Parts: sequence; structure tokens; C-alpha cells
Amino acid sequence: MTATAIVLLSLVAWTLLHVMALGTFRSYLVMASGRAANSFNASGDDLDGFGKRLTRVHANCYEFLPIVAIVLLYALATGQTAMTDGLAYIFLGARIAQSVTHIISTSATFVLIRFAFFGVQLVIMIIWLLKFFGHI
Repeated sequence: MTATAIVLLSLVAWTLLHVMALGTFRSYLVMASGRAANSFNASGDDLDGFGKRLTRVHANCYEFLPIVAIVLLYALATGQTAMTDGLAYIFLGARIAQSVTHIISTSATFVLIRFAFFGVQLVIMIIWLLKFFGHI
């Protein structure tokens, strides 16, 4: 299996992990506090601290997954994984680091660090697209 395929599946697994973590967290709140299971705001604005951050991390994962998945699937479908394999693990590491940073804190410093990790992902995506369009 190529690095591209491994990273694609890992990004799906990372997103699924956050779905499960959010479900577990909300289930805990329902059982521990008697909160209604259908009372949670999709944005997480009704939660404090960790719950709000976990909700946003989950959303960040599923919002960006289709974009990167299309690029990685294109590489796989056209037999051009040599163009994505070299940076694939760096992309995955930046995605995980962004999520972990977000879960830890939303202080100004952590937001800047998180944005740096997101910036790495954007730069890699641009590099991949430029390679596919034959500009690199």
C-alpha cells in the first residue's frame, strides 16, 4: 500500500476517532447530568472547554477531509501516487498535530500554533495540485 493510501485511510480513521470521542463525551454528559440526548448544539457552543474544543476538532476533520480525500483519490486513481507519497506522512502529522493542539487549548498562542499546522497542510495541498497540473 502506498503512503498516499495509508494517509487517506488514516485521515478517515482520525475523523472516525473524533466521532467516537464526541459521542462518548456527549453520552457521558447525558448519563452523568441527565441532559437530554437531543439537546446538544451541533456547533458545540452549548458546551464548555473540552467539549466545545472536541466538537470543533471533529468539525475541522470532516470539513477538510473531502478536499484532501479528492486529491489523494485522484493520485490513487490515476497512478500518480509518486507525486503525493513524499509529503503524505508530513500532511498526516500536521493534521494530527492541528487536532491535538486544538484539543489542548484555544489560547492565542495555541491558535497560532494550530494555524501553523493548518498552513503546512495548505502548502502541501498546493504543492500536490501544482504537480498534478504540471507546474512543478
